[in-house]
Amino acid sequence: MARAIWKGAISFGLVNIPVELYSAEDKKSFKFAMLDKRDFSPVGYKRYSKKSKKEVEWSDIVKGYEYEKGQYVVLSDEDFKRANVKATQTIDIQCFVGEDEVPVEYFETPYFLAPAARGQKVYALLRETLQASKRIAIAQVVIRTTQHLAAIVVKDRALMLNTLRYHDELVDPKALDLPAEGLKAAGVSAKEVQLAKRLIDDMTEHWKPEEFKDTYHEDLMARIKEKIKLGQTQEITEPDSDEEKGPRLAPVVDLAALLRESLAKKGGNGAAKSTSRKTGATRTKPELRVVESERAAAKTPARRKRA
Repeated sequence: MARAIWKGAISFGLVNIPVELYSAEDKKSFKFAMLDKRDFSPVGYKRYSKKSKKEVEWSDIVKGYEYEKGQYVVLSDEDFKRANVKATQTIDIQCFVGEDEVPVEYFETPYFLAPAARGQKVYALLRETLQASKRIAIAQVVIRTTQHLAAIVVKDRALMLNTLRYHDELVDPKALDLPAEGLKAAGVSAKEVQLAKRLIDDMTEHWKPEEFKDTYHEDLMARIKEKIKLGQTQEITEPDSDEEKGPRLAPVVDLAALLRESLAKKGGNGAAKSTSRKTGATRTKPELRVVESERAAAKTPARRKRA
């Protein structure tokens, strides 16, 4: 059984739902040790006193806020709690909004909410009501020592809490050098748009998240095994001379020609060869063609759930 990150209650109106918070992601990553390249011995980290220069045990470390140069206020977990008891123990729902109203750039980290003791019925009530009304709840919650804006959404039988970015945390793209709006201003022809639409139609599928894998994780693991097999465990791989100069970018001469070539490769003899995202094996996939008379009746591909 996973360990609860946070325990408290969802609160809206006079309703209180005792819940526990669990992580909803399992990140695949490597743990690398830091080595001294002279003899490949592990490099460790020490917590030491800047005054005595001696190592400090975890049990002797406390948090401190520097209010003046060299002067600190010591804060314990109880101080964080006493600052606002309600905020540290409650997922306080501020309002409800339509399930498609929050733009994707606001979503940050997903968690599962599970009902605590005596919370099953009222938990189910909120879940079923959100689902029936096609709403999500916008709330505020303090996790550890940080306050988060959050969305509570329905995910199958579970309620999911997804922390959100605050509006002032998002960067305005106006500072970026972006193409002008409109075909003429951007230098794009109507013919190129039609070819691009055909290519998109050919590549349109229903959303199947299980088909996508972190292939780079597997590739890096294969590289590690290769170095072990070749006896290069202590050999520092240097970049090739060409790589040091950076990747060379070929100029795009004729965008329409590239689009036509892409369509030809996708089309083949009525079938397209694509690489399986799950196994890396090639599979034959029927070419997707959208006929004008069928387009209106075609079912829209399933939308990605924001959670």
